[in-house]
Amino acid sequence: MPAAVSASPVRTAAPYLPCPAVKPPVAPPAAPSPPPVGPADLAVGGESLATAGLSIPAGAPMAPAVTATSWLVADLDSGAVLGGCGPHEHRTPASVQKMLLAAALMPHLDPTRVVEVTRADLQDLDPASSVMGVVPGARYSIESLWLGLLLKSGNDAANVLARVGGGSAGRQGGVQAMNDEAHRLGAHQTHAVTPSGLDGPGQYTSAYDLALIARATYARADFRRYIATRVAEVPAGPGQPGFSLTHDNTLLDHYPGTLGGKTGFTDLARQTYVGVAERNGRRLAVTLLGAETAPLGSLGEAAALLNWGFALSPDASVGRLVAPDEKKYDRPVAQVKAEQQGPARTGRSTSWVTVVGLGAVAALAVLLLTAPRRRRAARAKP
Repeated sequence: MPAAVSASPVRTAAPYLPCPAVKPPVAPPAAPSPPPVGPADLAVGGESLATAGLSIPAGAPMAPAVTATSWLVADLDSGAVLGGCGPHEHRTPASVQKMLLAAALMPHLDPTRVVEVTRADLQDLDPASSVMGVVPGARYSIESLWLGLLLKSGNDAANVLARVGGGSAGRQGGVQAMNDEAHRLGAHQTHAVTPSGLDGPGQYTSAYDLALIARATYARADFRRYIATRVAEVPAGPGQPGFSLTHDNTLLDHYPGTLGGKTGFTDLARQTYVGVAERNGRRLAVTLLGAETAPLGSLGEAAALLNWGFALSPDASVGRLVAPDEKKYDRPVAQVKAEQQGPARTGRSTSWVTVVGLGAVAALAVLLLTAPRRRRAARAKP
């Protein structure tokens, strides 16, 4: 149960500091304003995270300037949050939402089970969106579908897995399981409408919530194996050819210590990313939302944020990742006007002094920007 407001003095949200930002060369298309964040939700993880702006440890080097409108870096093992920009702000997830599907259903689906794909699984997919390549009437193992989901961001695989995992309620049952899992994890800014992350009305997440979801998925050995797989073979079956799946996350081969990651893109969400890397015994997760393709793209920005996080002292922290089923509120807070979206966002710094932190990933960015874009998706309905 939430702590009563009268139980302790009401505290204000963290002071607003603009996030260091790079202005993209092409302005993103206009998008509807996301819903505001309630004061109680801002409190999750600690009062230093109760901001729409920047939160980094006192005395820490300035975080790199990025185009992402919100991001978070956290220690996956200790749960310490090293820093973030608008960590609890509502944002559109795109395909990083597939990690929530994995968190919700992977514990309950036998990977050796073979299931048949139906026409209904595929009929509402944008033909230009990313798919694994399953066909109606063909049969695939649950493990092959997980690999197709995570390596190729298969929207078709997401629909099949949600339908099978949803039991008698079908695909919507799978989506409900995702929302139930988000609530169990304490990811209260997250609401799924589609299993794949294709845009849907009222579908949101936050950089903080994605770190909670990443922590849950990376705790599973099977997920870690799937997400780090470079190439997988889907075996042939009666009347259906086999085919290969190649991981489309290029950080696996270009950022040392990468343990895997999930990209996303829709016209509404822009570029999104969740990834984990290990260095000197530390596993850091990076989550970012609302990034643009230039100058670095989501993968280049993720690499810059990971470099910044690994350079911090192991005991540096501005908050923590709450544990599953933990009380929702650390302490009551009151939101201040500076934290509201809109005018506050226009105050984000665009100083190129802060871009120096991205120099180490400039060469990587060139490689990443040449990677093929496989993810176009329908805009959300008004």
